[in-house]
Amino acid sequence: MYRAPGRVNLIGEHTDYNEGFVLPAAIDFFCWVAVGPRNDDKIALYSENVQEGAEAELDDLWSQREGTWADYPLGVAWALEKAGHKPDAASVYILGEVPLGSGLSSSAALEVAVGYALQHTLHRDIDRTMLALTCQRAENEFVGARCGIMDQFVSCHGRAGCALLIDCRSLEYEALRIPPEIRLVVCNTMVKHDHSLGEYNVRRSQCEEGMRRLAAVLPGIQALRDVTCEQLEENRARLTDVVYRRCRHIVSENDRVLRMAERLKSGDLLGISRLMRESHQSLRDDFEVSCPELDLMVEIASAKPGVYGARMTGGGFGGCTINLVEASEAKAFRESVAVEYDSKTGLRPEIHICEPSQGAQAMDPTEHSVRSGSAR
Repeated sequence: MYRAPGRVNLIGEHTDYNEGFVLPAAIDFFCWVAVGPRNDDKIALYSENVQEGAEAELDDLWSQREGTWADYPLGVAWALEKAGHKPDAASVYILGEVPLGSGLSSSAALEVAVGYALQHTLHRDIDRTMLALTCQRAENEFVGARCGIMDQFVSCHGRAGCALLIDCRSLEYEALRIPPEIRLVVCNTMVKHDHSLGEYNVRRSQCEEGMRRLAAVLPGIQALRDVTCEQLEENRARLTDVVYRRCRHIVSENDRVLRMAERLKSGDLLGISRLMRESHQSLRDDFEVSCPELDLMVEIASAKPGVYGARMTGGGFGGCTINLVEASEAKAFRESVAVEYDSKTGLRPEIHICEPSQGAQAMDPTEHSVRSGSAR
């Protein structure tokens, strides 16, 4: 049996596919996978969450895409083969704890859990960075969602008690200890989104357009990560208003990630609060991926005692907020935010106090159980 975690991003949204910086943490919501061998040339899947099975011939996976949940694990098998690591035939049982469509990366948890399992059962050494890149390729090419590397990377490399400062160009990373007096509280607005529907890809295309226009006058830049705030302002006239604002978010967000890392190291909680507030405002106004429910959740949370920072997290268009909360206030925060949000929206939010978790690993099924309530 195997598991891989979802993630929450403290700061650094949409910067990963612009070769920038991110600061996520793996969390203790997992996708669990059990694998058994088969004597044919098929991969057979069963998802407990959707009560549905699927199977495909390993030698012809590309033609068997169906646009369903099964494309994620089948895409991983396909990408492993393309990378020279073809898996054996297998039966794969899947149970996910990560809330779907919440912005906590249920897709990456599924991809990494399946990829880790298929490789581990062949007694191969697991190169976690290779696995992350393979799972990203599966989502980009097989599923068709043009995600960056952050989600799969932190699901592979997560460290208990830490966030990871990741350079999405070099794939170098640094584990930063989250102060023990802080709890990561995730508030699910119960508004769902789906990156593959297109808006995520639209934002990526807008960033690429900005990059092309800026590269014509800024030789040597390879991605928006290389553009300074001053350079962006000097060349604003070369961009449409929408593309300029998309670029401004990316350029300023990269700066916020690096400053946030320094604040974590120094324990400057006031500075953390300011940076998270600025990040949410930028995502709302410049990148336009927030929504009224996310904005309301951040507003409610920011007014509660013991809150060091609140912002939307994930790709946007619904999903969750991340809140850094004083440990002694976390339970009261969860209860009061739920009541106030429900009273204003009619939606009962799911609010979870999370622990920064370890990345993908093999598990002893006799010693570990899934999160309470996740299985019958």
